[in-house]
Amino acid sequence: MARTTLSARAVLVTAAVAALAAGATGCGASAADDEHPDHRSFALQGATLTIDSDDSALEIVASDAAKTGAVAVTRWFEGSVAVGESPKVTWSMKDDRLTLRMHCSGVIADCSARHRVEVPRGVAVKVEDDDGSVRARGFRDALSVHAQDGSVHVTDSSGPLDLRTEDGSVRAEVASRSVRTRTEDGSVRLDLSAVPDRVDSVSGDGSVTIALPAAAYRVTTKTDDGGVDVTVPRDASSAHVVSARTADGKVTVGNAN
Repeated sequence: MARTTLSARAVLVTAAVAALAAGATGCGASAADDEHPDHRSFALQGATLTIDSDDSALEIVASDAAKTGAVAVTRWFEGSVAVGESPKVTWSMKDDRLTLRMHCSGVIADCSARHRVEVPRGVAVKVEDDDGSVRARGFRDALSVHAQDGSVHVTDSSGPLDLRTEDGSVRAEVASRSVRTRTEDGSVRLDLSAVPDRVDSVSGDGSVTIALPAAAYRVTTKTDDGGVDVTVPRDASSAHVVSARTADGKVTVGNAN
């Protein structure tokens, strides 16, 4: 009899979990649904900031309005766990490292987080992101983004850029004179409004497209499986060096419209 009771309980638990899963299907959590985001400022002592993030979409803004010596963070979060510990998000600052974490595990765990980080002008930023897209704008100082899984998009910036992702596209509409990009799986699209000194773009699997202002460039290209289209004036002695390479995809280097 006891064996039958245990079996019946197992069936009930399985059915309950299946019902919860069915109810969760098609209605995933979205941080955009958080109508009351949290806000916090962190003191920043120096002229560099490292943002260490996991499982969150990031928006990073260099702003004259940001308070000198402080980093302002806005956090949106929605999440639920059917069976297990309640989900939560944490943030902390130690020295020049801002750490953003989301804890969401259990049966039918469904969570979503997004952070907006406002950085004072004059601060060089390094982003280490394990899972989530990264958008950044307004940087006159150096910006480095290394993402494991997510797209990277930078706009309205003129400082040196180093943009990398293991899985996702890289986009930039900037006036930076030094741009390095790398993605293992995704396309690269660069639209430069100032003549660069150095551009180095690599994709393991995806097209590479670079639009440049009028000038003569020392261009090198390579693709193992795809076409190459270079329409900018070429000069082997030019101080403006452009390298575009992909293992699988088309390489295009042309003038900006």
